[in-house]
Amino acid sequence: MQHSAAESEANRADARRLAEAINAYQLSAAIGALARLGVADAVAAEPLHPDEIAKRVGADTGALGRLLEATHDLGLFSVDVDGRYGLTRAGELLRADARGSLRRLAIVSTDEWRWRAYGHLTHAVRTGEPGFVPAHGCSFWDYLESHPEAAASFQESMARISALRDAAFVRSYDVGALHRIVDVGGGDGSLLCAWLGAHPDARGLLFDRSNAIEVARKKIAAAELADRCELVAGDFFDSVPEGGDAYVLSWILHDWSDEKAHAILSNCRGAMGETARLLVIELVVPARDEASAADVTRMVRQTDLEMLGVVGGRERTAAELSQLLAQAGFRLDRIVPLVGTPWSVLDAAPT
Repeated sequence: MQHSAAESEANRADARRLAEAINAYQLSAAIGALARLGVADAVAAEPLHPDEIAKRVGADTGALGRLLEATHDLGLFSVDVDGRYGLTRAGELLRADARGSLRRLAIVSTDEWRWRAYGHLTHAVRTGEPGFVPAHGCSFWDYLESHPEAAASFQESMARISALRDAAFVRSYDVGALHRIVDVGGGDGSLLCAWLGAHPDARGLLFDRSNAIEVARKKIAAAELADRCELVAGDFFDSVPEGGDAYVLSWILHDWSDEKAHAILSNCRGAMGETARLLVIELVVPARDEASAADVTRMVRQTDLEMLGVVGGRERTAAELSQLLAQAGFRLDRIVPLVGTPWSVLDAAPT
């Protein structure tokens, strides 16, 4: 079968795009290496030649030059007429101390223990079990419990993401008469610090596992909010503390299967009074016919792949989240977008 010149060129273009996608992992690995070496920090003050950069970061000059060349098209570094490398605006995001830095994300996303799960993605699709389990012999969360260094790296990466989300939550959601907030699975306490900082009359309770509580205790004390915040260690699969006006689940449900998400929601429902609110912060999967920004849709899809291959949860549509809530005894009243972020708050009440 003969093809026209236009069809042949289109086929070649398709092949190029597919080959680039197949090899995209190489660029991920390269960005991770740049982040670990601290190349962006090395050239933050002034442009440098590759040999000068190599000396500062402790790398082989020739190998570092090849790494910089391989990532040239990403636009992380500018190159002047003398061959010196400087930072672009995108490259600034790989600096350790930059506002909105993605350095820690680049590192934790390309750590060997994290990547190994993707070698078992076919297993995940065939069985529904995350590839992390055959890769490591345990769940993602159990691995973090027994590997403190990996857990610290992961938590630092998530903290940078949650800082933006938490600030948007405080800006976008009108708390009204909600004065005592219970942050279920509250991690390092960032959300409670943002909430209590914006509402001087409010009080909070952070509920999480004991290792998270110890991290949160330091953050809350540093924010001078310890007198307004109670810290309680426990497991949200067993029970949830009572007495809150509002219960928040911030990017918690997506980490778990429908069965386990139902257990978390049911325990929240059991702890809540009839006038309390449940505030669920999640990425809401856009419907196929829904107009949505392409970058948001792409992020949601990529995050869902991470849930499938590594963590074991899933991202959900508004209808799926509404159904989960209803099955646990809640009525979804409204969905409030967190302005400037891809997340939303699902505002629900007990039925």
